[in-house]
Formats: sequence, C-alpha cells, structure tokens
Amino acid sequence: MKNILVAMPFGDKHKSYIEKIGTDCKFHYTTIKTATAEEVKAADIIFGNISPELVKQNDHLEWIQLNSAGSDQYCKPGIIGPDTILTCATGAYGLSVSEHMLAMSMMLCRKMDLYMKNQVNHAWKEEGSVTSIWNSTTLVAGLGDIGSEYAKRMKALGSHVIGIRRNVVDKPDFIDEIYTMDQLDEVLPKVDFAVFILPSTPATHHIMDERRLRLMKPGSYLINAGRGDAVDCDALNKVLREGVSLAGCALDVTEPEPLPADHPLWDAPRAIITPHSAGKFHLQETFERIVRITGENLEKYLAGEKNQMRNQVDVKTGNRK
Repeated sequence: MKNILVAMPFGDKHKSYIEKIGTDCKFHYTTIKTATAEEVKAADIIFGNISPELVKQNDHLEWIQLNSAGSDQYCKPGIIGPDTILTCATGAYGLSVSEHMLAMSMMLCRKMDLYMKNQVNHAWKEEGSVTSIWNSTTLVAGLGDIGSEYAKRMKALGSHVIGIRRNVVDKPDFIDEIYTMDQLDEVLPKVDFAVFILPSTPATHHIMDERRLRLMKPGSYLINAGRGDAVDCDALNKVLREGVSLAGCALDVTEPEPLPADHPLWDAPRAIITPHSAGKFHLQETFERIVRITGENLEKYLAGEKNQMRNQVDVKTGNRK
C-alpha cells in the first residue's frame, strides 16, 4: 500500500476521482501551508508543491507530482533523491497564462496602461498613435504548453511568429520561423514582441541582460511570464527610462519576487506588472487539468508504466525529459 500525501486543494469530486484510481493506496489530505514534517516523512508519494525544505527530509520518496509547470526549486541538489520521480503540471497552464499574456500584449499595443492612469487622474486625454498585433512580428522563446498556446493566439491575430527552442526539427504549423537560443541576438532586432516563457536554469539566467535589451528595436515590447530571473530587472528599468529601444514591458514574474515596493521598475515608463498571477488556480479549468494530469500519472505509476508518466523532469537540467 502506497501512502500518498495530497497537498493540492482537492474537493470531494477530486478526492473521489483520485481514490478510484488508487484503490489500494492510503490518501492523506493536507495543505501546502499546514503540512508537517511528520506527514511528509511518512509519504511514499506527494501531490503538490510542499516546501522543498520539508521534502528533502523524506529519504524514501518515490514520486512527487507538482501542481506547477515550473520545477526549479525541486531540482536543486539534495532536495530529492536520485531515484525519486519528479513530474510537473505542464499542460495545465497554457490556457490561463497565454490569455493573460495576450491581454498584456493588447494593453501595450493600445496604450491601455496609459489610459487607465488617465482614468485614475480623471484626465480626458488622448495618447496618440497605437500599434497592432496584425502585421507584427512576435518572438516566443520557449515553445512548451504556454508558449505554444500564446503563439497560436498571436498567429491567429495576424502576427508573424518566430519560435526559439532547443529542437528546431518539426516546426509547428503555427510557427513561421524557428531558431535555437544561440541565434537570439540575430532575431531580437527584428521583432515587435519578445516573449519569454523559460524555466529557471543557469543557461536562462539573465538571458535578457542590458546588452540584449538594447538590441531590441525602438517601439518594441518585452513580455516575461516564465521565470523572473530570465530578465535582468535592474537593466530593464534602466533601458525603459532611457527610451532607446523598448516602448514598454509586461511582466508576470520578476527578480526578486515579490518585487519590493520601492523598486524603481514599478514606476518605469509603460511597465505593466502583475504578481505572478497569470497561472495558479485563478482559472478553475487550470486546476481541473492539474487533477487530470495527476490522475493519469497515478494510473501509469501503479500499473508499473513509470516511463509513460507525463511531464517527467530531468533533475540535472531542470528540463522535461
């Protein structure tokens, strides 16, 4: 009998669904905030993003299913053992985060951020010319679930979409051009939207530094909804204030996070910032997808088909296998 610790906010229907799959398993329900060391140590399997500091105290953990698409905190040395299976929730967040990013893109194009400030100040004031997604060029760095869903939406609205990923074979139909990260410097000066949905790894840390931010053409926009450390936020603040390249940015993630109240980026010209809220469980369908991924993986695990489990993460690289 497997002891499964569930730290996701399962309702009755979710509990019924998962318990029908794991009929010979013992389920214990807790929350991320209230989980104790004793509960974690007793688990063979964990569902949910329990604190890595607690997880590393379990020396017999067989599998942990995260409720997040990102897994970098669990890939650090000493958190999980070499034989522990780590799976994430890629595939659950594409709908919610891509729509959030699309909303940000439209706000920047139509200067809605400026008009919202005018409304707060009761100012009936036009803000001049605007741009359009139609006939624009969009760079999407990271073509996982979220990046692909965003790319499809931009393509449908008439943008020429350029993708960047590790594998350039089998270009998706919704991508017009595809490159590797080594070609980022070549692509950046061409695009109107530079969009990053990347995991946090040594290779992606500050991939958008001051030098690359200055490569972007005047009037272009930067959007980051992956991990905050992909963008050097201090450099971004500097470049936005100089007005030499970027016309604005939209960030759902920052470095550091939360962004301190006194950080100058809050007041940088045309900076739209949301508090890592594009995903999470704000859209109910996101959570339903997480539950389905968890259930499907539990079926595979109990059937001995561990190599068929979805979203397995290579702990050494932080990338999906």
